[in-house]
Amino acid sequence: MSQPPEFQMTTPDSVAADPQAIELLRMWWSKDEPVMSVKPAFNDPIKFGELLAYAARHMAHAYAERHGHNEREAYNRILQGLSQVVKADNVQTVAEPVAQAKGNA
Repeated sequence: MSQPPEFQMTTPDSVAADPQAIELLRMWWSKDEPVMSVKPAFNDPIKFGELLAYAARHMAHAYAERHGHNEREAYNRILQGLSQVVKADNVQTVAEPVAQAKGNA
C-alpha cells in the first residue's frame, strides 16, 4: 500500500519515546467502506468513547488546516456523520481472519 507523501502518517516523537504507549486503532477506507484493526486495551469502554471524541476534534482541526474548512463547522459535520452511523441499523462488524506472521506457522 503506497501513498503520496502528504498522506503518509508517522509515529509522533512523544509516542515513540513513551515505553507505555499503546496503539489502539488503525483505520483505512477501502473499497468504499471503513476497515480497521482494533485493540480493546481499556478496561472501561468509556475510554474508547473519549478517544473518539478527541479524534473528532483533531480531525476537525486537520480539515481546517489542510482544506480550509471552518473548524467548528468541520467538527459539526464529523458529529453528523458519527450520529448517522450510530443511528443506522445496517452496520455490521465483520471480523477478517488474522494472517499468521511469518515464522509463527
